Order: sequence, then structure tokens, then C-alpha cells
Amino acid sequence: MARFEFPEWTETLKKWINLLVLGGPVYLIVLIAYGVTPEAIRIGYQPDQPVPYSHALHAGELGMDCRYCHTTVERAAYAAVPPATTCMNCHSQVKKDSELLAPIRAAFAQNEPVRWTKVHDLPDYVYFNHQAHVNAAVGCETCHGRIDQMVKVYQAKALTMEWCINCHRNPTPYLREPENVTKMGYDDPSSSPHRTEGEGERVQKKNGVKPNVNCSTCHR
Repeated sequence: MARFEFPEWTETLKKWINLLVLGGPVYLIVLIAYGVTPEAIRIGYQPDQPVPYSHALHAGELGMDCRYCHTTVERAAYAAVPPATTCMNCHSQVKKDSELLAPIRAAFAQNEPVRWTKVHDLPDYVYFNHQAHVNAAVGCETCHGRIDQMVKVYQAKALTMEWCINCHRNPTPYLREPENVTKMGYDDPSSSPHRTEGEGERVQKKNGVKPNVNCSTCHR
């Protein structure tokens, strides 16, 4: 009986198959382990900006409402970043000669946008609608953290799919009276105003908030 022999080139193939079988599981474990680290999900991401804008000063100390700069957050999917004109509403008088504000003055004079670096940057395959969340009465700090305490803005929350789905499945801890959407420290009982017992349930019922968990909700 003739003996069948594999071609010589299959010896190389066997080596790659063995490497795949042995190394594949190790690779997956390392990949998954890295995927849940703060670095991978961008927690703490804090890029430099063209102007050292301090939210701690403007939103915190001065108490400016988020919507003064982020004007479209209640009526559009994206929260607008302020043009130089918005900045110059104040800074044509306040610290008008500050060197730190030179990029703002230049952008205003040339009628060009300020080149801010996006901090909370979701993947392109994720659709997030600011209007839907703000009008459902989800507080700004739920996703952005204590912006009013940040001298330099950073990503405070994971913003992962699991993080979002957990909120969609149980939104009541994050809902508040609509007039307090931009209030910071709202969950702190010592702050005023602050969350009251059963508030989330009342707001959910009143606003008919029923978050969807279908894939097409965020992946369109």
C-alpha cells in the first residue's frame, strides 16, 4: 500500500497552527485585561488646549451655566463648543490684554474657530444624542463628572458600552428635576439644591423616560 506523505510546505503551516493554538488564548487574555484598564478606556484623558480655560473658575467660582457656552445641548445631538465671539462677550473687557487669551483674540479677529481638542471623544460607530439625555433630565455631571472643579478638563467616566447600558436599564439614580440638570454636586445631601428621595422615579414617570437597549439605539 502506498504511503501518503504531506507536502514539505505543510511543515511550516503546522508551526503556525501550533503557535495560533497555544498563543491565541494568551493573546485574548492580555487583550481583554488591557481593554478594561483606565488607559484603554481613556479615564483621566486630559489633553492640552489652545487656551487654558478653567471650568473650575467659570462654571465653579463664577457659577456660569453650562448652556452659555454649550448652546445646542438641549436641541441638537452635539453640544456646541463656543466660538471666539462667545469668549469675547466677556473678555473684550475682562483681562482683555492677557497673553493667555491671545489665541482667542486672534480667532475673533480672523473670524475663525478656536481649535479646541475634544476630550470626550466617542468612537465613530457610536451615536450619542445630547438633546435626548438633557431633555430626559440626566445631569451633566453624570457623564462629565465634576466639571466645576476641573481647572483642566479630563474624562472622568468610563463611557463604555457597559457603562451606558447599565444606565439605560436603570436610569432613575441619574434623573433629576429638569431645572437642575446643570447643577453640580447634586447628589451631595449637603448641597443646595440636592436630590430628594424618590426623585428619579418621579421624573422618569413624569417625562416618560424609557431608555432603549437595542443595538440600533447607539449603533446606526
